[in-house]
Amino acid sequence: MAYVIGIDGGTESLRAGVFDLAGKPLAFAATPYPTDFPRPGWAEQKPTDWWDALGKSVRRAVAESGVAARDIAGLALDTTCCSVVALDQRGLPLRPALIWMDVRAAEEAGRVLATGDPALQVNGGGKGPVSAEWMMPKALWLSRHEPAVFQAAATICEYQDYLNFRLTGRMVASITNAAVRWHYQTRNGGYACRLAAALGIGELADKWPGEVVPLGDLIGTLTPEAAQHLGLRAGTPVAQGGADAFIAMLGLGVVKPGSLAFITGSSHLHLGLSARAFSGRGIWGTYADAVMPGLHVVEGGQTSTGSVVQWFKNLLGEATSYAALDAEAAALPPGAEGLLVQEHFQGNRTPHTDPLSRGAILGLSLKHGRGHIFRALLEGIAFGTEAVLQAMRGNGYVPAELVLCGGAARSALWMQIHADVSGLPLILTEVADAPALGCAILAAVGAGRYSGIEEAAGAMVKVARRIEPNPAAHATYAPLFAAYQRAYPALKLVIS
Repeated sequence: MAYVIGIDGGTESLRAGVFDLAGKPLAFAATPYPTDFPRPGWAEQKPTDWWDALGKSVRRAVAESGVAARDIAGLALDTTCCSVVALDQRGLPLRPALIWMDVRAAEEAGRVLATGDPALQVNGGGKGPVSAEWMMPKALWLSRHEPAVFQAAATICEYQDYLNFRLTGRMVASITNAAVRWHYQTRNGGYACRLAAALGIGELADKWPGEVVPLGDLIGTLTPEAAQHLGLRAGTPVAQGGADAFIAMLGLGVVKPGSLAFITGSSHLHLGLSARAFSGRGIWGTYADAVMPGLHVVEGGQTSTGSVVQWFKNLLGEATSYAALDAEAAALPPGAEGLLVQEHFQGNRTPHTDPLSRGAILGLSLKHGRGHIFRALLEGIAFGTEAVLQAMRGNGYVPAELVLCGGAARSALWMQIHADVSGLPLILTEVADAPALGCAILAAVGAGRYSGIEEAAGAMVKVARRIEPNPAAHATYAPLFAAYQRAYPALKLVIS
C-alpha cells in the first residue's frame, strides 16, 4: 500500500492529512502558531513557526494513521497566498513575514495600479483593484520603508516557497501564486519585470525564485534534515502545491471547464476554469495555467459572508444555536416577508470592488423577528453570490454547477437557498477538507502514482450529495435579486 500527505498551511495553524490513493483520509493533525499585529493593519508571522508546525503536524498525523514512513509515497503543501518572506543568502528569514491580511502597503498598491502596466489587465480589465495584500505592493513597501532588508534579501518569496525550500533545498515559486498575485504571465514574458522597473525596484526580478513550477510537478525529495524533522524517509518526493483556495479546486474535482469551485467560510470565493482567456469588469482573472495547464482561472469573491451570519448569532448570545435559527428561517417563505439584506459588511470584493460599501437590512417592520433577519442574511449572501455569477456570465463564462465546501455546507437551508437563487445544482464531495485533499492529489501525481491531475482527481474525489434548485423558488427569487441589485447604487448615495 502507498499513501500520500496533503498539507494545508493556514492563517492560524498548519494541518497535515494522510490519505490513501483513493482519496480516503486516514488521519489529520493541526498545529497552531501565533500572529503578531505590531500596528493597525499589520499582521506578521515567523517563518520558523511554520517550519516547527510542519514537523509536529506531519509526525502526529502519520502516527495516528498507523502508516509506516516507508509507505509514504509523496507529499505536497498549500499555504496562504501573499504571505511574503525576505530571506538571506542562506535562506534564513531577515524579518517576520508579512502575511496575507497585512495591508500596510495600501499606498504602494495605489502606485502599482497607477503604472497602468499591461500585466494588470487581469484585474478588472486593467481598472483594478491592486490589493495591498499582494506581492508587488509588499515588496515595494519593503524597499521604501526597510531598504536595508530589501537590499540584503537574496530571495523575496512566499510561505509556500520557503517551506518547499526547507523540505528539498530547491528554491522555486508556485505557478498559482505567481500567476494570480505576482502578475506572472506564462504566455507573455513571465515575471512582471517591466512593472517592477516602473516602480523603481527592478532588482526585485532577481530576488524572486528563478523557476516557476506547475502544480503537481516534482520539486525534489526530502533532504536528510527535512526527513528527520518530519519523521519521514529521506528521498520522499515533494510535489508543487500553491495557494490554498486554488488547491481546493482540485480537492473538489474542479479540473475542467463547466464546474465552479464554491469555497465558503468567513468569506465566499468563486473559482472556475475556462478554455479561453478573458478579462473584464466585475471579475478577477483570467489567470493562464494557474491551476491546470492550458486552462484559465476566473475568480470572484465576497468579503463578508459566514462572518455576517456569525455576527448576527453573536448578537443574540451564546444560548442561541445555528440549528434554532435555521429552523425559524426555514419556516418562512423566500423573501423573509419583505426583508432584504446587502451583505457588504466589510465592503465588496466583486463585482463592485468597493471597500467602502457597507451592509444594510432593508424593509424592517414590527412583524419581523430574528428568524426573518436570519433568513434575509442567508438570502442576501446568496444574492451576492448570484451577482458574482452574473458578472462571470456577462464576460462569457457560464458555470453549469457549483461544487461547494466550507461552512455553508453545515446548513441544508443555506445550501438550498444558494441553489434556488442561482438556479444551479450544488455538489458536495465526501472529503470536506478540500485543500488538504487537493495537496494529496498533487502528491500522488508528483510521486508518479497517476499520470496527471485530472486522472488523480477523478480517482480521489467522490461526490457525496447533489442539491437541485427548486424552479418555483428560483422564479420567486428573480425579482428579489433585482431589488438587491438596485440597493447598491441607492445605498452609495447614503453610505460612503
